Amino acid sequence: MTQTTRLLSDSPAFSGFSVDDLDAARTFYEEVLGLRTSAEPAMGGIMHLHLGGDRDVLVYAKGDGHAPATYTVLNFPVADVDAAVAELAGRGVQFLHYDEPPTDETGVMRAGGPLIAWFADPAGNVFSVIEQS
Repeated sequence: MTQTTRLLSDSPAFSGFSVDDLDAARTFYEEVLGLRTSAEPAMGGIMHLHLGGDRDVLVYAKGDGHAPATYTVLNFPVADVDAAVAELAGRGVQFLHYDEPPTDETGVMRAGGPLIAWFADPAGNVFSVIEQS
């Protein structure tokens, strides 16, 4: 293994994605999803989503230049997808429905593999709850 590879493998890498309205995103993440966030005041327009363990995801404001990702940017493993969908729907989350892979009336994909349901944040970025035992 070269020194360059080791340099990156030892790096505390993190992922990130953009939103068009940081305040609306923060409200959704905190009040609807129940996530912890923190602002990055010195950098303006940046916040961190604090997830399980020491994992953070960087969320940054891109305003008019924002385009939602065309893929799932964040997956939340849960023990029971149906229970998670019911609870989140009760908080106002609207689940996405697809023909391929097919989702049922609640938005859960049951056509093989782990059960999964997708939803979007206010900026249109796609998240999922995915069943993991």
